[in-house]
Amino acid sequence: MQHETLWAPWRMAYLRELERRAEAAAADGTAPDDDGPSNFLAAYWGDPGSDDGNLVVHRDDHGLVLLNRYPYAGGHLLVALGEPRPTLLDYDPPQRAALWRLVELATDLVQRSLSPQGINIGINQGRAAGAGLPEHLHVHLVPRWNADTNFITTVGEVRVIPDSLERMLESYRRHLPDVLADRGD
Repeated sequence: MQHETLWAPWRMAYLRELERRAEAAAADGTAPDDDGPSNFLAAYWGDPGSDDGNLVVHRDDHGLVLLNRYPYAGGHLLVALGEPRPTLLDYDPPQRAALWRLVELATDLVQRSLSPQGINIGINQGRAAGAGLPEHLHVHLVPRWNADTNFITTVGEVRVIPDSLERMLESYRRHLPDVLADRGD
């Protein structure tokens, strides 16, 4: 049988991080899930000098648009306000409006950069709803194309991401000035 190799190097970083957390929990006598994952969104918000390494595409006075380091599809973005709160209604109306403006900007950016046939836009509020970071509400934007879920995903239980995170960051940043200019930002 002949097969091809699918490369997904960012998955190893994810697996190593899980291993590191488990080792840290074992060292201090807690279970790995006692306090959930560290709040990387708050950490990124507080460290604008590391935006390149953290895959931040855009930040404003209220929040961030960044690439998901473990994407469901190529170009998968996250949008979050800088202030961590667990639910949408924990933010006041002006904060929710600021979040939605960032979602609109991210949507425009995905459309211009990738020309997808669709975009899933959603919030997983709470661990039971699938939130991997339940203490910091964030929005997912997942670009979609007809037939992007095919036999390899269903039978092989593998996702194929066709471009690197670094190239995707470069593409989004290249289109960002036009998106901001057209929005009057």
